Amino acid sequence: MKRLGLATLALLAPAGAAHAGEFSGNISLVSDYVFRGVSLSDGAMAVQGGFDWTDEHFYVGTWGSSLTDGVELDLYAGFTPTTGPITWDFAVLGYFYPGADDEAAELDYLEFMASGTFSLTESFSVRPALYVAPDNYGDTGEATYIELSAAYEMTDEFVFSGTFGSQSVEDPDGPFGAAEEDTYASWNLGAAYVVDGFTLDLRYHDTDIDAGSDIEAYTYGPDSYDSAFVFSISRGL
Repeated sequence: MKRLGLATLALLAPAGAAHAGEFSGNISLVSDYVFRGVSLSDGAMAVQGGFDWTDEHFYVGTWGSSLTDGVELDLYAGFTPTTGPITWDFAVLGYFYPGADDEAAELDYLEFMASGTFSLTESFSVRPALYVAPDNYGDTGEATYIELSAAYEMTDEFVFSGTFGSQSVEDPDGPFGAAEEDTYASWNLGAAYVVDGFTLDLRYHDTDIDAGSDIEAYTYGPDSYDSAFVFSISRGL
């Protein structure tokens, strides 16, 4: 449920670093669309892509992906000021599901994000981030996601990166279910290699979700949160 989950190289080249008034695009093919440890494509391939416009420290963009049933369309805008060695990113993101019957389920939702990228060395950077959705996907109440990402640039073409995150959901099975507020952790570790304009990424994903837990109601069943290796190939446009 958002493009930032695939932005491996964004740790080393924050959005605010683009030239003023610059348009860019991207397209990807992934073996599985995994978002915060949970598959949204039922373990199948997904086609993804989007467009961005950046002017100094401001950016707006759109990103989309195929899903198990239907499509996801994200719209976002942000501000990326810099203070000393830290590049901040404050953004609002909207997740939309065109054509889905969401009158009862309330599928579309907004999320607010704040993050800071620290370049600890020329090659190593870290990015803590906080995401808050006041009225989360599927009418599941307020949701908070805390994330810590890190990237190490072996060469200009080869980057190791990983992410650890904690997702909290107020009503995992919606307002009329019995599940209470619950939290789960997810993590991924992998590497990206850039060759001839293409980025090849191989990544391992996993979570600590237990079968029968309240948070399981927020997923699509055990198969959706099993550990998985995901391969993607992407290219800028």
